[in-house]
Order: sequence, then structure tokens, then C-alpha cells
Amino acid sequence: MSVRVAVVGLGWAGRELWLPLLREHNDFKVVAAVDADPAARQAFTKATGIPAHPAVEALTARDVDLAVVAVPNYLHAEVAGALLATGISVFLEKPVCLTSAEADVLAAAERGGGMLLAGSAIRYRGDVEALRQVIPDVGDIRHVVLGWIRARGIPRAGGWFTQRDKAGGGVLFDLGWHLLDTLAFLVGPARFTQVAGVTSADFVNVDTWRAAWRQDEPGADAADVEDTARGFLVRDDGISVSMRASWASHGARDWSVLHIEGCNGTAELRCTFGFSPNREPESVLTVTHEGAITKLPVPVEPIGVEYVRQLDGVAALLADPGNRGKAIAEARPIVRLIEDFYTSAGSVRSRRAVPAYQ
Repeated sequence: MSVRVAVVGLGWAGRELWLPLLREHNDFKVVAAVDADPAARQAFTKATGIPAHPAVEALTARDVDLAVVAVPNYLHAEVAGALLATGISVFLEKPVCLTSAEADVLAAAERGGGMLLAGSAIRYRGDVEALRQVIPDVGDIRHVVLGWIRARGIPRAGGWFTQRDKAGGGVLFDLGWHLLDTLAFLVGPARFTQVAGVTSADFVNVDTWRAAWRQDEPGADAADVEDTARGFLVRDDGISVSMRASWASHGARDWSVLHIEGCNGTAELRCTFGFSPNREPESVLTVTHEGAITKLPVPVEPIGVEYVRQLDGVAALLADPGNRGKAIAEARPIVRLIEDFYTSAGSVRSRRAVPAYQ
């Protein structure tokens, strides 16, 4: 029996990514959509014949099993919480929440209602799984390097992605959340006990660094978020982490790196996450032991296949009550880390504003 799905949010992600994937997948039947924009609702219904509603209050657990929520970040907790409370399970695009307080709201809504699942694409990539399989070979893990660096990949200035009050922050909530989630997938979850972070915004209001391949809605306001976040983190299991997330850089290509250093060797994946066409030519996985570097095979996959794989497992996740509470448990250390990261970065900025000789 198909999972009856409502797509909540008909922006680019809901309309161009999740809607076609859901309609093509045998496990799902799209039965409704929700969007506040009358024009978006009209266009959706005209194209699909599926009813569209102005608010989630029109959805009930009698008619909908799962809501795929792809609304701006600041609405995640409000919209997902309302759906969960009515008994509708929710697949929520990252970031799951913007604050620890929002995590509490979602946890309470889930306890009395539907199940919360979190969108997290990178862990479903074949090259990332290949990396995970060789991690035991490097021994006890000492250090991890996480990086997702675009050459020119800033969302269109003025849209909600670059407004702090709507997005929560900039690249740290966008690409950084993916990196931190992947870290937990590769080496297990843990609390961060030390966080030192800095942010910068050298490119975010310069149009030539905009992502030409993104279909973001334009806006009139200048961006007020960071385009780059660099941090050094320590987990309570003793693993140190260097992280860099950048929407823009002086590089020629968009690239990503996951580097795992252990007592017996290192394992590293270099590739390009996401949909950017300005990519590394291939994914490269290497393992190094005592100066000997071995290149390992990785699957060659279509761009975006990881999003299809997420959907492959959703029906089974919904059927297992043991998954209740898991999404929030995984989100809490990430959102706490991001809160501490911004606190650290703000402290650095305030110190830099005072001349050193004073």
C-alpha cells in the first residue's frame, strides 16, 4: 500500500526536487500540497490535478500519512510541529531546527503524534558508504577534516536563504549541517565539548559569486549571513574536527572532503556534494598506511541519486516505532554545536573591533 504524501512548500526544493521524486517512486502517492502563495497553488494543481491548500490545517491524518516539509528554515519547527501534533508523520528537510528550544518543541509534538524523519542526503551516497566501510582499517580515530567548498555557489541575495531571520544563519546551517550529520554517520554521534569558530562574508553580497545553477527567488534586501564558516571542534570522545563550509571561494571548482585520521592510517574521500555542475571530475577515495597510498574503487553514480535512496527507506522507517525520537536525538548535538559556533564567532568579531593597543 502506498504512503499518502503531502508536499508542504512549493519552492524550488518542494517543486523541482521532492515532487518529481515522490511521484516517480512506487512507495508513495502524492495526494496534496500546501503553499501560502495562491499562484504556486494554482500552477501546481493545474499541472498535476492534485489539490493544494493554503495552510497545513487542511491536512488530516485520515487522508495523509506523511508530509514532506520543504519550507524556509524559520518555519520548520512551527509547520512540522503542527503536523506532528495532528498525527501526520513528517519528513523534514535539514536543518531540523534552528535552536535547542525548537528541538524541544518538535520532541514534544512527536511524543503525542506522528513520527519525525530528517532529510539527510549525503549519507546515502555510494562514495560516502565506501568511505564508511574502510574506516575500521584506520584504527582508533584521532582527527576528522570536513569540508564543502564552492567556488561560486551563493544563493541569490535577498532571498530567504541569505536572511538571518528566516534562515537562522548562512552556510553553517546550509552546508555545515550536512557535514555535521555526515560526521555522526561516519564515526558515531557525540557531544561537542569545545568549539572555536569564525565566520566571514566576503562574497555574499557580490553578484559574481552567485550560484548560477540555483533557482532561488530574488529579493530586495542585502544578505546578512556568513558565506564561510571555519571551525575547530572537540567531541567528548576525544576526536578533534576541523570544518570548513563555504558558499564561495577563490577556487576553480566546487569540492568536498571527508578525511579520517586514525592511529593506524588515514582514509580520505574527495568529491563534490550536491547538484553543482562545477564539480570534481570524479570521486577519489584513498587509504594511507605508513606512507603507502592506495586508491580504492568507488561507484560512479548520477548526480542526486542520494535523494532517491533516502525515499527508498522511508516506508520502512515509518513502520518501525523504534525510529520515534531518533531524528531529534541526532539533531540536538548539531544545533547545540551551531549555537556555540556562532557564539564563538561573535566573540571573535567583538574582540577584533577593539584595536589591539587599547
